Amino acid sequence: MTTTLKRPLALAAFAACLFPLAASAQTKEVNIYTTREPGLIQPMLDEYTKKTGVKVNSIFVKEGLAERVKAEGANSPADLMIMVDIGNLNDLVEAGITQPIVSEILDKEVPKHLRDADHNWTSLTLRARVIYVSKDRVKDTAITYEDLADPKWKGKVCIRSGKHPYNIALIAAFIAKHGEAETEKWLDGVKANLARKPAGGDRDVARDILGGICDIGPANSYYVGLMRNSDKPEDRAWGEAINVLFPTFSDKAGTQVNVSGAALAKNAPNKAEAIKLLEFLAAPEVQQLYADKNYEYPIVGDVHPTIKALGTLKPDSLSLTEIAKNRKLAADLVDRTGFDN
Repeated sequence: MTTTLKRPLALAAFAACLFPLAASAQTKEVNIYTTREPGLIQPMLDEYTKKTGVKVNSIFVKEGLAERVKAEGANSPADLMIMVDIGNLNDLVEAGITQPIVSEILDKEVPKHLRDADHNWTSLTLRARVIYVSKDRVKDTAITYEDLADPKWKGKVCIRSGKHPYNIALIAAFIAKHGEAETEKWLDGVKANLARKPAGGDRDVARDILGGICDIGPANSYYVGLMRNSDKPEDRAWGEAINVLFPTFSDKAGTQVNVSGAALAKNAPNKAEAIKLLEFLAAPEVQQLYADKNYEYPIVGDVHPTIKALGTLKPDSLSLTEIAKNRKLAADLVDRTGFDN
């Protein structure tokens, strides 16, 4: 069962009605608050219920999930909070609404750099911050994130808002690699190369490359799968207009990745069942569902053929926790440089 709520409200009473606690019934259940679109995770939840008989209730909370859970306090029915982006996961920890996930299975299946150092959250899938380039106009076969500021790309770069979580994570990683001063200089250089004001989404980067507005731009890997396998001819045309490069920072350590992940709620009424569900979601066969439906990189297992055809991903080993620490400074630098103006 999935319900959509778009604004943070003090709805503990409503949630309690929607999610009757296990104590009031014999049926085992897990209650999820999520910022992921329902269709992206429901197949996995349905499979879990099919295999275990445990009912999984989910509410899609578009905005203010952390504020809502915090307001509900001890009465919150939330067991798990499933989020997109390392920053959003870190916000849950900073709000004080998580608790450590104790699981030998997750410790074994999920690489250390893809888990919170204090076990407050765990990754479920990866998405790489790649570079889309024009098939017709760009002959480069390798690029670094630093290269986006190279004057050779003046007037040729498209990007969504610098304040979007995907770009904030990239900028935060740049800070971890190079420090504040070099990152500010880099943002100034990228801004000088922009073909248009930062706007739209990652698919718009491909659209504008096809339209000749720009030649390159950073975007997430899974959108390539969504575009090239879309029922819409325009989406497929955007996806086919680009090649995909796997950039690294200048240290060649790997491509910057972000995650979708889950945290265990501080007042989870069904804690044991919630951890079992997380362990299920990290299992290879379920990770394959993520790969096949969403075109994301699974934590374990193989990727969808469309994504596999792009090339081999070597994820940067920089700790996601380290990236999360730099998010505020990253946002400040976007403002300081007037990047989105």
